[in-house]
Amino acid sequence: MDFIGIAFAGLTLIIGLVIGYFFKKVSDEKHLTGAKANAEAIVDDAIKQAQTLKREALFEAKEENLKYRKEVEAELKERRNEVNRLETRLIQREENLDKKSENLDKRELNIDAKEETYQKRKAELEIKEASVQQVIDEQQAELERIATLSRQEAQDIIMKETEQALSHEIAIMIRDAEQKAKDEADRNAKNIILQAIQRGASDLVAENTVTVVHLPSDEMKGRIIGREGRNIRTLESLTGIDLIIDDTPEAVVLSGFDPIRRQIAKLALEKLLQDGRIHPARIEEMVDRARKEIDEKIREIGEQATFEVGIHSLHPDIIKILGRLSFRTSYGQNVLKHSIEVAKLAGVMAGELGEDVALAKRAGLLHDLGKALDHEIEGSHVEIGAEIANKYKEPEIVVNAIAAHHGDTEKTSVIAVLVAAADALSAARPGARSESLENYIRRLEKLEEISNSFEGVSHSYAIQAGREVRVMVRPNEVNDAQSARIARDIRNRIEEEMNYPGNIKVTVIRETRAVEYAK
Repeated sequence: MDFIGIAFAGLTLIIGLVIGYFFKKVSDEKHLTGAKANAEAIVDDAIKQAQTLKREALFEAKEENLKYRKEVEAELKERRNEVNRLETRLIQREENLDKKSENLDKRELNIDAKEETYQKRKAELEIKEASVQQVIDEQQAELERIATLSRQEAQDIIMKETEQALSHEIAIMIRDAEQKAKDEADRNAKNIILQAIQRGASDLVAENTVTVVHLPSDEMKGRIIGREGRNIRTLESLTGIDLIIDDTPEAVVLSGFDPIRRQIAKLALEKLLQDGRIHPARIEEMVDRARKEIDEKIREIGEQATFEVGIHSLHPDIIKILGRLSFRTSYGQNVLKHSIEVAKLAGVMAGELGEDVALAKRAGLLHDLGKALDHEIEGSHVEIGAEIANKYKEPEIVVNAIAAHHGDTEKTSVIAVLVAAADALSAARPGARSESLENYIRRLEKLEEISNSFEGVSHSYAIQAGREVRVMVRPNEVNDAQSARIARDIRNRIEEEMNYPGNIKVTVIRETRAVEYAK
């Protein structure tokens, strides 16, 4: 029973396995059939995509081919055009060469013909020359026979007589040539000097010993003086300048011989007037500030002078000394402007003579350098200037020009002579130096005479060294409109009839006073 059970179980297991195998085989066949169908679909899709890509690739290839073909055709067309142009040029050149060849052939034929003609004429001339020489020899022999002189003896006699006849004429010609050369040299020198003066002339006007500071009102005079005069004493002690406060309306006069100190005092006083606070401490501060500003201004003036003349590489100390010359006068002539003018004149004359223009300008600009320090250092301005130039390693020609421009030292170069001439020209030309006292007084009288000649004028006064004329008119005869007309007419008369430096201010004053006395 147990065996039968086991056999049944085994048979059942076998049958189950067989049935499972068949079921599995059927299932696998179904799966295989589905996989084949999927694979065929994928292959179909791949074929379709491949065909699509193929068509796209063919289309792109056709487009690229078409584009390349167009580019190639355009390049070929351009090359054909270039070849055509080259062919046209070659054809033209060949035609030109053919024409030139024809012209050369014609010229060669003409030259051959001319050469043949020349040979014929040469032969004829040789025959004629031989016959002429034969006639000359015969005539010479006949002359020698008649004159009983040989040819050499006759030639010597003729040369001697010719030399005697021409010696006087040669002397006259030499004398005329020398005189002509002198006249030409004088004329050229005058032209050079005239050209230099015209190109370098400038107005030179300067103050002498006083400077006027205008006040906003007469009340400021008391504030400038201060309590018991302490303000004015402080300002005078710090600047070294005398302040003159008188009855002149709205004006203070600064008096002193040092123009730089006067300028410092003027600038400090103007700053105090603008600030309004006037006391010793403030005065000291403003004077110190004004002194610094003047030092900076001196340096700027010196740099501007070198720039105007076109001279560079000057030592900074020399530039500052040049700036000080702007506040120095000589016979009323501003020394810095005089130096600039001398530099320009010397440069023009040096250029005309072929000398070093830059060196001539440098020597002309520095020739009066000593005048900036002659009141501080002993010695003449010539000696001081030469020492300063030598100290700062200026060229030897410049040092000699400075030392010799007044004849104290022998001139060793043409530039030194030009600087001396330019210095004399700048000082001697009209308007450079101050007028004489007689001319000054005559000008003041002329101003008052012109002003008093107008109807309605009571009296007039020329003030400010002739820079202003104040005209008093009668108020009952001249109204305000007529006052303006009189001022304009006086100005026109002054411009027409007088010569003067700078400007002249015309002030017409019309004042009406009502006076009553209480009894």
